[in-house]
Amino acid sequence: MQSAAQHTADNGVNVTALLGAREALGQAPEAARFNWKATCRWMHGTHSRSHVQGYYGLGQEQRHRTEFAFDTDHPEVFASEDHGATPVEIVLSGLASCLTAGIAAVAQNRGIQLRSVKATLEGSMDIQGILGIDSDVRNGYDDIKVTFDIDADASQKDIEALVAQSQKRSAVYDIITNPTNVSVEVHKKR
Repeated sequence: MQSAAQHTADNGVNVTALLGAREALGQAPEAARFNWKATCRWMHGTHSRSHVQGYYGLGQEQRHRTEFAFDTDHPEVFASEDHGATPVEIVLSGLASCLTAGIAAVAQNRGIQLRSVKATLEGSMDIQGILGIDSDVRNGYDDIKVTFDIDADASQKDIEALVAQSQKRSAVYDIITNPTNVSVEVHKKR
């Protein structure tokens, strides 16, 4: 049942469906196990193209309506051809997108009308690690700074609570801030 506040905000998020899914999956936790998939093919130089279409969830194979493609490369300052964002920029984009989607969903659920949400992310790293110059330097980000500019029919405190709840539920924030087991297998193509 929707509250009157939910009727006054229209941020484009179907909260009724999300809450229904949460209730249904709470009663059938095995259906909540998802397996996301991506494939990546080397194009040339440091340029590669990743594709996303199929995934497993709700107990069966699923497909997006369309296949999505993401080109990655390194910039010209790395003697590359700059055919796409760098992989570390894609990570920032994933975090920004996940947090922003969460803000929209939480705002809708709380009856808060959003007018605009802009996330700006900056990740700092010392590339001496990935270049093999200094093995004591980490290969990844030293830190990531997320700044939100949000215009909404809400107090500063309520807006901060939206961001905090989004951060608490963000899968990408969790992936970045907590260890994740990653296994790598190599198959030689004949």
